[in-house]
Amino acid sequence: MHGHWLLLARMLWIAIFILTLVVFCANLIVGSYGLLPTILNVANTSMWFAVSLVLFWRKSTDRAILLFSLILVLTGGFFFPPIPLTLWNYGVWWVPIDFLGLLAGITLTFVYTFPDGRFVPGFTRWLALGWIAISLVPVPTPGVFYPWHWWLSPLYTLMRIAFYCSLAFALLYRYRRMSTPVQRQQIKWVVFASTILIGEVSVANLVVNVLPSYFPALGISPQLRHLVDVIAIYLLPILFPLSLGFALLRYRLWDIDLIINRTLVYGSLTGLLALVYFGLVIALQSVVRVLTGQVSQTPVVIVASTLAIAALFQPLRHHIQAIIDRRFYRRKYDAVKTVEAFSATLRHEVDLSQLSEHLLTAVQETMQPTHVSLWLRPSQHDGKQRVP
Repeated sequence: MHGHWLLLARMLWIAIFILTLVVFCANLIVGSYGLLPTILNVANTSMWFAVSLVLFWRKSTDRAILLFSLILVLTGGFFFPPIPLTLWNYGVWWVPIDFLGLLAGITLTFVYTFPDGRFVPGFTRWLALGWIAISLVPVPTPGVFYPWHWWLSPLYTLMRIAFYCSLAFALLYRYRRMSTPVQRQQIKWVVFASTILIGEVSVANLVVNVLPSYFPALGISPQLRHLVDVIAIYLLPILFPLSLGFALLRYRLWDIDLIINRTLVYGSLTGLLALVYFGLVIALQSVVRVLTGQVSQTPVVIVASTLAIAALFQPLRHHIQAIIDRRFYRRKYDAVKTVEAFSATLRHEVDLSQLSEHLLTAVQETMQPTHVSLWLRPSQHDGKQRVP
């Protein structure tokens, strides 16, 4: 964008940002949430705002990046973290709150256009219009513009799930069919952060709600539940603005493969060790109950389970690393193995012709070029140049 359109877009962006900031600050002041929740809320939302401001400052001439930075402003100021809107009962404050809520829901449709601003596949533009129409469904409640009560209906829940699934489908389709190498790396950043968010919400729900109800023998303390809540609500969500900022600014994009690899390894390892730990605690607790008749949790069970986890950590990590490398990074895994085999051959092979054949084979298997040639420097005693 340029000229008057760029000036108008920037003015609208700044106006929405200021309105979001005012509503957020007023809600914190009126709400009286306490010192620690206020600090965490401010820190979390500041990260969303900071990334959006960097994108606005660096690349506001790019229409797509300007829209994506607006997503960060509205999502960070309205949805993450989910602050109770205490301003709702204060006069006309419901007008900016409803307006921002409506904008926050509508801007989610911009995900269809990530990362270049084009709707891919083309029919997603109609899905976006459909979601906007759903967001504008009126509710017969005086003084309510944005459909809060519509949010509570099962039909809206199904439509929202379908909308999120369509966003995931659009990103997958673009990644497989229509993306350049750089765009694929950009999509990987966003999918990586989204997967982390979905995983942490699932784990938090499991630890806070499911496990205490069905497995009381685990003895999950209120402090642990509170810690999980803090991590799920305030800490991990900031991965999304950071990943989107990295993707759009194209900073060290190619490192995402290493991050994804390590996340898969240690995420799988953590989940597997947690399951083994819980299983050992339950099993040993049952054994202790049968042998001694005690129902309370004993320190021996905790110590034995912890020692078992410590002993399993390294073997499981290497095994999971090998499985993930073979399954998701097969070409790179094969290349590493080929280079290791060539290095072993290099230490023992003395015949030049044999060594040349091994080198050509290693290059062919790892890099897979269309043509391979090996040129050797002429020796001091032979003026001719050999080309195996």
